[in-house]
Amino acid sequence: MSTISAPLADSSIMLRRNFKHIARTPVTVFNAALMPVVMMLIFVYVFGSAFDVGGDYIDYATPGMILLAISYGLSGTAVAVSSDMSKGIINRFKVMDVSRGAVLTGHVVATILTNAVAIAAVLGVAFALGFRPPASALDWLGAIGIMAATSFAASWLTVALGMAAKTPESAGMGVVPLIMLPFVSTAIVPADKMGQGVRQFAQYQPFTPIIEALRGFLAGHPSGGYTAAALAWCAGFAFVGYLWSRAAFNKRA
Repeated sequence: MSTISAPLADSSIMLRRNFKHIARTPVTVFNAALMPVVMMLIFVYVFGSAFDVGGDYIDYATPGMILLAISYGLSGTAVAVSSDMSKGIINRFKVMDVSRGAVLTGHVVATILTNAVAIAAVLGVAFALGFRPPASALDWLGAIGIMAATSFAASWLTVALGMAAKTPESAGMGVVPLIMLPFVSTAIVPADKMGQGVRQFAQYQPFTPIIEALRGFLAGHPSGGYTAAALAWCAGFAFVGYLWSRAAFNKRA
């Protein structure tokens, strides 16, 4: 087997293994796919009429709910990575001559695919609630690119947090900031509706340009500034997460 096909085959094995673990953990499936839908229904039906966003709230909220769909599934990844490291499974893989990088890649790909299911669920509910974006086919490609870049970056950063955690419990707590940050962004309400201090934080935190870039694409008028900032943040998160996770893996494995 070639030097390229061997790691790919090992990564596919790790991917199947991760999906089997996800299927056996209903809480993980709920957090990754159903919880974002519940949040969508709560904010649109319960709180939507209280927010003045200059148009239909479902159109404003959907990009933010997509980001929430990505962030809600991250805790399961961090716990799974930390469990692999703490239970000695990596030593078994070394004896079996499994590519060491395949362990990390399998978790990243599994997280991206799980996020894709969650995003599809949120968009399905959004369309059922009346979401009708005027985006063209090219705009949709841009929106998909932003979602893919965000999911890729968040996956690597989450894997790194799971690698650095001492226990699976602390790994789950370590991703809480990634889950909470979208709530203090423009995901739910515009920044100018927030109080002093919180407003400035919402405007300059990393998730806001990602949400605004996605919102621009779905609205049919993409913003070059927000798109560039979103891709820069995603590239930075992915780069840091990759280097951090590989360093932690080599240290612990």
